[in-house]
Amino acid sequence: MSKCLYFIFLLAILPLNLRSQDGYDLWLQYYPIEEATLRENYSTQIQGLITYGSGATLDAAVSELEKAYAGFFDASIPTAISIKENSLVLGTRDNLPAYVLPSLEGEFTKINSEGYIIKKIRIGNTPATVITAETEAGLLYGTFRFIKEMQLRNAIDKISITDSPKIQIRVLNHWDNLDRTVERGYAGFSIWDWHHLPELIKPEYIDYARANASIGINGTVLTNVNASSVVLTSAYIEKVKALADVFRSYGIKVYLTARFSSPMESGDLETADPFDPEVKQWWKDKADEIYAEIPDFGGFLVKANSEGQPGPNNYGRSHVDGANMLAEAVAPHNGIVMWRAFVYSEHDPDDRAKQAYSEFVPFDGQFHDNVLVQVKNGPIDFQPREPFHPMFGAMPDTPLMMEFQITQEYLGFSSHLVYLPKMFEEVLDEDTYVQGEGSTVAKVIDGTLSNKKLTGIAGVANIGTAKNWTGHPFGQANWYGFGRLAWDPYIDSEEIAEDWLKMTFSKDKDFVDEVSEMMLDSREAVVNYMTPLGLHHIMDTGHHYGPGPWVGNLDRPEWNPVYYHRADSLGVGFDRTTTGSNALAQYAEPLREKYNSIETTPEQYLLWFHHVPWDYEMKNGKTLWHNMAAKYQQGVEEVEDMVKTWNEMEEYVDEERFATTQMLLQIQLKEAKWWRDAVLLYFKQFSEMELPEFVPTPEHDLEYYQSLEFPYAPGISPSWH
Repeated sequence: MSKCLYFIFLLAILPLNLRSQDGYDLWLQYYPIEEATLRENYSTQIQGLITYGSGATLDAAVSELEKAYAGFFDASIPTAISIKENSLVLGTRDNLPAYVLPSLEGEFTKINSEGYIIKKIRIGNTPATVITAETEAGLLYGTFRFIKEMQLRNAIDKISITDSPKIQIRVLNHWDNLDRTVERGYAGFSIWDWHHLPELIKPEYIDYARANASIGINGTVLTNVNASSVVLTSAYIEKVKALADVFRSYGIKVYLTARFSSPMESGDLETADPFDPEVKQWWKDKADEIYAEIPDFGGFLVKANSEGQPGPNNYGRSHVDGANMLAEAVAPHNGIVMWRAFVYSEHDPDDRAKQAYSEFVPFDGQFHDNVLVQVKNGPIDFQPREPFHPMFGAMPDTPLMMEFQITQEYLGFSSHLVYLPKMFEEVLDEDTYVQGEGSTVAKVIDGTLSNKKLTGIAGVANIGTAKNWTGHPFGQANWYGFGRLAWDPYIDSEEIAEDWLKMTFSKDKDFVDEVSEMMLDSREAVVNYMTPLGLHHIMDTGHHYGPGPWVGNLDRPEWNPVYYHRADSLGVGFDRTTTGSNALAQYAEPLREKYNSIETTPEQYLLWFHHVPWDYEMKNGKTLWHNMAAKYQQGVEEVEDMVKTWNEMEEYVDEERFATTQMLLQIQLKEAKWWRDAVLLYFKQFSEMELPEFVPTPEHDLEYYQSLEFPYAPGISPSWH
């Protein structure tokens, strides 16, 4: 037998999950169902597909079912012209035959406009499985859920599922520039090929839409928050329209970032003052132009008066003035404005953590009904761990939209395995206490705490032109997990991890148990080897790659890591109590009282809220210095455990993804040691204490670590050069 034929033979007998994969299919892998009993059971339950209604979204649902059926059974899905025994019936409530509806009585009261029903019923004496919803978007979501049940090898013969999203606006924020660079992007260039749009529609655009629809994401902001006004020109609106036409079938609206100075840059006005009648008219005309081409355009995302971006403050106006002006422009078209609360200024040296609250909370209740104020999960900037942002719960009369970061700007880029849904879950479960115990962040953003009419959640995307979309094979789990939590902010991150592993790698219980535990522990590991005990923003500046706690020479104080850790001979940490910046005053009781004392502050936030002496005795009887060193060493050891766990998983994973993850974990281990050694050597100068015996001697001296430079680290926008 020739080597070529031998290779083909080997490939044919390999289990499907072990065949080489580049990760492009994400979690939408429809490989043959090899278990004979299950295969027969599933195929028996789908004796014929019959659809009611018409439209592009229904066509997308049918197309996905056809892909899945062909993959599962290596055959075409049988079709039917009427309901027969064990038919699979698809149709919205309005399109289903009247004789089907009595069997679904009461089910429609359980869902909203995007929800779905999947149920095995009897139509007369005929058993059938119905997937239905109020809208075609709901029908598509239900179809993906039905396919997922088979991917997970769950029983479908008695299936009965009703589900609805708990948050209305569920979007990805792409920080993509028109030159295809991606700010904080670590998976290649932007997938939007602006130069060849609108004529060239790449298959990736369709697969991107499929992936998002499968997890319930219903919107995409195509451009960077550090916006270019060029995207609002007629030539680019035509390009955006081409993408909108692709995504519409999958229930996805497009949004654009709006540069506040666009009337001056794209128009011919001399001002962008939101009170100027000509400026108001310019935005109304621009909105009319966009909606004429894209009738279901979602609206605008705005970053204003932050990090040098223009905004209403330039003209002595407030954020509410700017947001409401844009809201009025898109309101006739049912559009919305997502106005980011990420603001800080070098003119307020007191405490950067306080600024967003100070600038926005006084305007509670003054924003128009179609404005969402988009708030980062923490008060600084996507750190490995932060307390929840104090704005959550502090604006009961204003819809607040959560902003998570999926791309790992401060968490090792796409080199490190960090399962972020665990972090997202931690934030969502935090209790704000603004209306007493149980006032969680999740209840703030899903509107149930204050009966909000408009709700939203955004994730800064980690998607690029890498073959596997996200660079790191496990980076896909963060995209997937964000979508699941955007749909239901109360779901358990462990369930998400297990589902993703089963659909992406292997359904073997030993593999899923071991690797899901590794994923769930990974976020705490990165906190330990980067910023334990409440340390924050000590990454090197600009690119945020690697440690840089020594940086203190930048023009603006809040750009310097020394601003955040404040290490001196007395101790380390930022005093945000009543004796310091009093940022704690922005939180509700009993948090204020609890966190005001070193003794009652959770140790995970200790240095966030307190400047703590190096010899302070912590709960375990050891000093702060000893505990800090122990955390850094623990983080390294936890990555060593991750390496060991993954090395034992080779039999379950295809060669390509196994090797890629294995090599990336070695990078993570090397960089965890770098973090430990560099940071401890730096802080050792202030503590004047020796490293505990359990910490290995650093490979280099502090001067070496301080000399490292990374001018071409990935993810730096041209605006940062």
